[in-house]
Amino acid sequence: MLQDPKRYTITAALPYTNGPIHIGHLAGVYVPSDIYARFLRMQGKDVAFMCGSDEHGVAISMKAKKEGITPQQVIDKYDGIIRQSFLDFGISFDNYSRTSSKIHHDTASDFFRKLYDNGDFIEEITEQLYDAKAEQFLADRFVTGTCPKCDNPEAYGDQCENCGSTLNATDLINPKSTITGETPILKSTKHWFLPLDRYQEFLKDWILVGHAKDWKTNVLGQVKSWLEDGLKPRAVTRDLDWGIDVPVAGAEGKKLYVWFDAPIGYISATKEWAAREGKDWEPYWKNEDTKLVHFIGKDNIVFHCIIFPAMLKAEGSYIMPDNVPANEFLNLEGNKLSTSKNWAVWLHEYLLDFPDKQDVLRYALTANAPETKDNDFTWKDFQARNNNELVAVFGNFINRVVVLTNKYYEGTVPKPNELSEVDEQVLAELKAYPAVIASSVERYRFREALGELMNVARLGNKYLADEEPWKIVKENPARVETQMYVALQIAAALSVLAEPFLPFTTAKLKRILKSENNLAWNDISNSSDLLPADHQIGEAELLFAKIEDEEIQKQIEKLEATKVANKAENKVIEPQKETSTFEDFAKIDLRVGTIIEAEKMPKANKLLVLKVDTGIDVRTIVSGIAEHFTPEELIGKRVTVLANLAPRALRGVESEGMLLLTNDAAGKLVFVSPDTDGVENGATIG
Repeated sequence: MLQDPKRYTITAALPYTNGPIHIGHLAGVYVPSDIYARFLRMQGKDVAFMCGSDEHGVAISMKAKKEGITPQQVIDKYDGIIRQSFLDFGISFDNYSRTSSKIHHDTASDFFRKLYDNGDFIEEITEQLYDAKAEQFLADRFVTGTCPKCDNPEAYGDQCENCGSTLNATDLINPKSTITGETPILKSTKHWFLPLDRYQEFLKDWILVGHAKDWKTNVLGQVKSWLEDGLKPRAVTRDLDWGIDVPVAGAEGKKLYVWFDAPIGYISATKEWAAREGKDWEPYWKNEDTKLVHFIGKDNIVFHCIIFPAMLKAEGSYIMPDNVPANEFLNLEGNKLSTSKNWAVWLHEYLLDFPDKQDVLRYALTANAPETKDNDFTWKDFQARNNNELVAVFGNFINRVVVLTNKYYEGTVPKPNELSEVDEQVLAELKAYPAVIASSVERYRFREALGELMNVARLGNKYLADEEPWKIVKENPARVETQMYVALQIAAALSVLAEPFLPFTTAKLKRILKSENNLAWNDISNSSDLLPADHQIGEAELLFAKIEDEEIQKQIEKLEATKVANKAENKVIEPQKETSTFEDFAKIDLRVGTIIEAEKMPKANKLLVLKVDTGIDVRTIVSGIAEHFTPEELIGKRVTVLANLAPRALRGVESEGMLLLTNDAAGKLVFVSPDTDGVENGATIG
């Protein structure tokens, strides 16, 4: 761990522009990285916080094919949505760039060319999967198949999302092309490989030995597993029609592998920012007194801890990351978040549904952050954290302090009198909190840091509840002046300490306290007068509003609608049968009937024996629906009967017809039945 760095370079994983940002992205990467960057700026540190849209690779091509538009249209659409969402949500990037920019293409091409000129690549002709029907090689996500490590039948050609293993497309068992559904063949093609095995010992010493005590166990564990398996050369080029051209002779029609080009996007984003700000970009990537930190999800550990460091080591002039605090996954209502299945809470939709509640989501995601294990986001928990914590603890304390100050002193901070032992103890405890919160943030324990922040609000609530100034204000006004002074110091401290976590709330709180730009992080510990006597504060405003059950129910219903839509989209439609003539159809006699008796067939789990009034007669029909309906619920049911079906004996009972049924969108068996009143039994259908 680098002690007392001169500057910080913070990177947040580049989001793919094949869909909007959802809460899994926020909890895993963008909220924790923003907390860290905001915290460091409050310490007066030199910070470069970099991100940008990842606009190359197979995911973009797949989205373009699905939507019937060009890759450029895809990236422009989603870059706009993502960029605006981050801005509205308050993610404080110093630069948000694009990998489609010229500066990135040039930076990635130059990086590849330097390694190529240094002889760092292996050039090989290998067998790759090829879709003969589509007449193209199948890179990564254009292939699905069974994972060789966990038997997941829906693994992709680059990664299994079930077990997290990074794969090559040729590793898959029973591969299928996602373009045509065909089984691909092997075909020869030339590619350039980065020999990761050359960096095996370097990576082992740097991470497993050098960072054994300060890196997360989930990161160390995944790196250890890869190194124990033995690193192998990995292709850094692909046969694709979308991406950055491989800048060497003989590479026509080939593009840089997205996981080679994407992390270089951090560097090109820094170059772009530095040029705009009149700075030199190189110290942020090449000076040993710079602390480089990558914020990612656990599915990107191998790329940021093995592949990208190997690339930087091969290039020779770059520093290594000081830490890669990868988070685990956030699930949604018990199911894995999925862009393709629309199982997500999308940030841009949240901002519309919950206006001015950015900090509520930031709070809920941090309080439930998947820092050490996968966690689950539920709308009920979101509501409870807002109502029971932000409203009832933080907001309640601030409201009481401001209301009482305006009531007793017309909004003027009173001059304290003699401090009691309780006052001294509370103020001493308050001064300790900045160091406690800072320690948690510096160790990337943001959930723990947020808990300590809320303890400051709890300290204030307990102080007021114990002291009860409203009970003694008339008989002992001097004592109440001191109590309110102490409470206002806690409120002022919250307006500073909460800023990395709740930036919109603290901006509002500073306006209420009229303390904008007056207080710094270290003032909490060093100053005895955060809000001095005679300082004028503003009127009370509610920092947080209670979220009602109706608002939450709407979100739950939206997710339920997604489930139904997914089932409908994924249902298998039987192909049309052979064409029949009108004469064939005319032979069918469909009648309206009513079930008047029903009982289970003895010793047969699936069969029911029904008596049906067809209008022509009352006849027996045996139907295999006993697993779906009880006899009792069928009595009186209107049904459609195929009346002229030849009789057939089933378990000794002659069945004289057939009932028409189908499956609904949820897969439930339902009757095809006439619902209109006045239709009599025996009415023909045709």
